[in-house]
Amino acid sequence: MRPRLLAVVTALSAAALAAMFVLTVGSPARAATGFTVTNGRLYDANGTEFVMRGVSHAHTWYQSQTRAFADIKATGANTVRVVLSGGRWPANSASDVSNVVSLCRQNRLICVLENHDTTGYGEQSGSVPLSTAVDYWISLRDVLAGQERYVIINIGNEPVGNNAVSPTWTQATTTAIQRMRTAGFDHTLMVDAPNWGQDWRFEMRDNAASVFAADPDRNTVFSIHMYGVFDTAAEITDYLGRFRTAGLPIVVGEFGFNHSDGNPDEDTIMSYTQANRIGYIGWSWSGNGGGVEYLDMVTGFDPTRPTSWGQRIIDGANGIRSTSREATVFGGGGPTGTPTSTPTSTPTTQPTTPPPARGCSAAYRVIGSWPGGFQGEVTVTAGSAAISAWTVGWTWANGQRVTQSWNTTLTTSGSAVSARNVSYNGNLGAGASATFGFLASWTGSNTAPTATCTAS
Repeated sequence: MRPRLLAVVTALSAAALAAMFVLTVGSPARAATGFTVTNGRLYDANGTEFVMRGVSHAHTWYQSQTRAFADIKATGANTVRVVLSGGRWPANSASDVSNVVSLCRQNRLICVLENHDTTGYGEQSGSVPLSTAVDYWISLRDVLAGQERYVIINIGNEPVGNNAVSPTWTQATTTAIQRMRTAGFDHTLMVDAPNWGQDWRFEMRDNAASVFAADPDRNTVFSIHMYGVFDTAAEITDYLGRFRTAGLPIVVGEFGFNHSDGNPDEDTIMSYTQANRIGYIGWSWSGNGGGVEYLDMVTGFDPTRPTSWGQRIIDGANGIRSTSREATVFGGGGPTGTPTSTPTSTPTTQPTTPPPARGCSAAYRVIGSWPGGFQGEVTVTAGSAAISAWTVGWTWANGQRVTQSWNTTLTTSGSAVSARNVSYNGNLGAGASATFGFLASWTGSNTAPTATCTAS
């Protein structure tokens, strides 16, 4: 979250660098002791997929509000994103950061530590480049070493404003990641987008694959901040969908329900991330000023005085309380990314045969089920030759009905379903895959159908 937001209205372009979206992301290059990234998903140190459901806390400005960690945990959150400063604002010393990590662990919260000094670099007075943020992290090396199971490092908040800077976001971010690795940091790293975090010029989107590949650990997560630029469902699903199709890790590292630069579509942000097992972290617990006090989740750090935004993100549809799963490193946890009701049936997968040489195959599975509804996922895999388009079809046996879909153009006729690729996931190289998903209703039985795939 920045002290001020510029009004930026844009439509996301359909054109992007096609090469980004056929990248296959494998295992980390070096063995890690904490969180890892594999095939675009984040896993905790026990190898369990972890989907962030969290709250930002402006610790650097409110260092005495340590009770906030327990109060945030009481919402059901599994993550807290903690604002730190190396000196642009009240500085956070090594001992203070050590205490923050202890508070996170005591309250069974994964700690995303972020350096706020970079906010709006190139546009806002006092902001520092990512290189200075790395200097700060290196000064904390002894405090953070050994905390890889519990800490994710968000190198710099919104590290470029709307003005062009040198080095570019891509160059500066790549260098920052590599300096962190050279300094001995084996943590999962999180990198924010440019343009005050909203990436409306798409530099992060179009260069994420090369930045990820430049990390020797292959353990970097990309963070998009969604405010006024993301005011339609199409913009949200297109942006996040491209990362999912590319197999690149993405989280919504900040978002709100309103803002001075426009009205973000928080309903789609929350429903799409839940359906696609993408993390989100809302801004922020309390203490906002400068005209954006409406982004406080509680008034005056008092959990008994929730605001309308706090009620929405904590207890609303796809909110924190109903969708968060604690990291298993704390001894609890469970399946992540499940619907708002606990699944009552075991996920089922349709058996598949290898795809034909110049065709495709479709693997259908149910990944969560609850009374009256379920979430399904279909993975399309090209055969031994590249394809430029695909269509998947199946027929329900038990009267199921699709209510929502993503990463596909889906139509139904009675019990028959037809799902076609969208603009960014039709071109698949030999053996490459794309995934789409849906929510559907069911009654009585929910037999998995046989899905077929045709390609051109």
